[in-house]
Amino acid sequence: MKPLKVAILDLYDNAPNEGMRCIVQQVRRAQAESPLALTFDVFDVRAKLEVPDLSYDIYISSGGPGSPFPSGEAWEAPFFALLDDILRWNQTHERKKYLFAICHSFQLLSQHLGIGVLSKRKSTSLGIFPIPMTEAGQEDPFLRTLPNPFYVLDSRDYQVTQPAAERIAKLGIQVLALEKERPHVPLEQALMAIRFTEEVFGTQFHPEADGEGMLRYMQTEEKRQSVIANYGEEKYYQMVELLQDPNAIELTEATILPTFLRTSIQSLLEQQAPAEFSVNS
Repeated sequence: MKPLKVAILDLYDNAPNEGMRCIVQQVRRAQAESPLALTFDVFDVRAKLEVPDLSYDIYISSGGPGSPFPSGEAWEAPFFALLDDILRWNQTHERKKYLFAICHSFQLLSQHLGIGVLSKRKSTSLGIFPIPMTEAGQEDPFLRTLPNPFYVLDSRDYQVTQPAAERIAKLGIQVLALEKERPHVPLEQALMAIRFTEEVFGTQFHPEADGEGMLRYMQTEEKRQSVIANYGEEKYYQMVELLQDPNAIELTEATILPTFLRTSIQSLLEQQAPAEFSVNS
């Protein structure tokens, strides 16, 4: 059998980040666990205009800096064409393509499909926050083993809010998690996790973030000074404390993206040779 192929879409545009390290780390773990050979390639979408073709089985599209509103940059047309091609492929082929969209990519996909209102936040959301699930989220295979609410690393200047109910119903989309309700603040709750289709999943937070690596990053002098200067010492030390809590983002990191990869691999193996392989065997 041919190896399964994973495409990692890097949307960071050369900005310093921990996201790509974490995503690659997750895919390498999946390689070690997969019953079939698994290869991956990284595509520098924004800086080098690299966009994968449809020969890949699994796509993971990263977060990234800047505005998710269309700006006419050269990478946008081929990127959105790929999203459309994946969705169309899955409507007409038995062997599916699987996509996970993270934060910036989630906002791009949500705006592209018209399922909510994309806007700039009044202030940056940065921190580790509890996120409550909807009823659908509590039943979803990627989330159901997590506590409700569960903790996530959130880092956003933009947001998708005000779900378009008719459009969501038409497309069969499920909203799985929402930003924590703040009764004292007259602001809409952001959509935080969505199952766009059986094969396409997305989060407006960073499920790839690992506690240990993020703690090292947060404790660098440059990052510590930056967070304290922008958000205060209390926010900084709260983040450091939660990064050391095994029941906070470590649990989320060990659950959502690994489950996506395992179930995608299992489904692809079943589509390829229904009775030959089992991830759990």
